[in-house]
Amino acid sequence: MMSQISLLLTHLLFLPLTLCLLHPPPVHVPTLVPHVPTPLLRSHFSAHAQLDFTTHCNSSCFHRGEQEAQKEQLSEKLAFETLYADGSRTLTTVDVEGDDEEFEGNPFTQTPRPRARVKPRHKRVRRQIYGADGRFNIQGDNFLLDYPFSTAVRISTGCTGVLVSQQHVLTAAHCVHDGKDYVKGARKLRVGFLLPPNINGSKVTSSKRPLVRWARVKRTRVPKGWIQGPQEVSMDFDYALLELRWPHRRPFMRLSVAPDSDDLAGHRIHFSGFDSDRSGQLVYRFCPVEQESSDLIYQHCDARPGASGSGVYGRVWDNSLERWERKVIGIFSGHQWLEIDGESRDYNVAVRITPLKFAQICYWVHGNRLDCAQD
Repeated sequence: MMSQISLLLTHLLFLPLTLCLLHPPPVHVPTLVPHVPTPLLRSHFSAHAQLDFTTHCNSSCFHRGEQEAQKEQLSEKLAFETLYADGSRTLTTVDVEGDDEEFEGNPFTQTPRPRARVKPRHKRVRRQIYGADGRFNIQGDNFLLDYPFSTAVRISTGCTGVLVSQQHVLTAAHCVHDGKDYVKGARKLRVGFLLPPNINGSKVTSSKRPLVRWARVKRTRVPKGWIQGPQEVSMDFDYALLELRWPHRRPFMRLSVAPDSDDLAGHRIHFSGFDSDRSGQLVYRFCPVEQESSDLIYQHCDARPGASGSGVYGRVWDNSLERWERKVIGIFSGHQWLEIDGESRDYNVAVRITPLKFAQICYWVHGNRLDCAQD
């Protein structure tokens, strides 16, 4: 069984790609200008991690990102909190720089601009697993320590994260904050790196689970667009960045502004996470993009609680390297019921990395806005 899975994964991941003659143009990334951080009161860490994150959205919600937004509104949502290991926290406000023309219409999606489209589909009644389970357990040295699977890490609150630099992990905001307060486990947050079960020379068997090496988190950053109180929580800003105390030695996956699904190789997305129904195992899946809005990617990749925070990646054309590269284009958030034209459909949903979100996360990683002018 293991050899069949290995063969299938190798076929899926390394199948030669048919390159398009035309590639998407470079994306302009706006500039965020941070202000001096303001000290805040210490968190009470009173919230509980909600791994099974579900929201509801109607037509107004689905098309909300296409509506015109003012720079002031964007600046408020892109402000961010920083939680430190000692429990202290700060608020950093930002200004968004750019010509007024860049902010006409939808400033989150300049180029490429996703099409908010809804395909006619029959109503689905099952949640998170759609039809036959299309997930694969990743086992053995050849996969657990190999890119891209090695970029997936565990979050001590029960979620998944993805390595996006030598010292940073991207995950879902709801894994550390419920929109009102930080979760109890965020007080001593840790990130777990998988090690094969035969790391000490023991023989790998199907019953053995990978080992985990835990690393402490130095600070956590969450966008103010998420911290709006329980009544205002939406998936649009469900992302957070964790900074480790010490650099790791594993390969990481670069970020990219999410292109239109038509510009993804194979029109597919992929992600690996620690689904709760497969305890201790890293689980990989892939699927086509079903719908797109300005801030979310709708799909039917099979997933269970615990996969929240997984780095959603696709093969994106890299203009500088002139080749297709795997890049993180979103963060798996959870499940959403979408009601449009009186018909209710359910999807698994990822937060797409827009130009402004890319600028914000890039600043969190580099600490220098000049390094984030372009991908």
